[in-house]
Amino acid sequence: MDDLPALTPITNPTAARPLLGMTVLVVEDSLYACDAMRLMCLHSGARIRRADCLRSARRHLQVYRPSVVIIDLGLPDGSGLDLIAELSSATPRVTSIVGASGMDGAEDGAIAAGADGFLAKPLTNLGVFQQTILATLPEERQPHGPRIVRNEDVRPDPLAYRDDMAHVSNLLDEHSEGPVLDYIAQFLGGVARAADDAQLAQAADALIAQRRGGAALNSRIAQVAGLVQERLASRAAM
Repeated sequence: MDDLPALTPITNPTAARPLLGMTVLVVEDSLYACDAMRLMCLHSGARIRRADCLRSARRHLQVYRPSVVIIDLGLPDGSGLDLIAELSSATPRVTSIVGASGMDGAEDGAIAAGADGFLAKPLTNLGVFQQTILATLPEERQPHGPRIVRNEDVRPDPLAYRDDMAHVSNLLDEHSEGPVLDYIAQFLGGVARAADDAQLAQAADALIAQRRGGAALNSRIAQVAGLVQERLASRAAM
């Protein structure tokens, strides 16, 4: 990776835009969660690139060397922990590797794999985002002097939530059992919590619990599929 180009030249960060001149690669399968990251990077002065799976992320990293990589731990083609471990041991090393997840106990796993920091999902608070990233950066990459922590939330595009629902609907049409169902339930629960959709989040959690318990899933899958279709049919439900 020694001869890989940086995406942007280094520019001195400022108090108002503490990530100015940096590029953030977000490895995230949810369009809704990624839109929140996009807005937080925009307000922080950073450029963003997105990869929706491990394969796409590795392809990006063969060409570009971002300043920060934020890696969701639950991805469609594997665990983000594997990519964290790869990047942590690579030479030269990415400046900042940050894990992200809404699962209990995920932070310990991310740090053990080599992450420099961790973002608990759902994440929409700009100040939390900036403070977490800055804490992983060397002193020369941080703004000088005092700055006001921006305690404000971003509002992702509701259409991105609808796109995530369409993605789940397509997966449910193709898969009603097996490991893919575990991914669907985990993905759906995370997206629903990020959008404050308590009804859908509870249904996704119930599907996870019922699958772990070995109970019949047909009625539960039908419930989840019905809720997803309601959100696709009505923007007011988002």
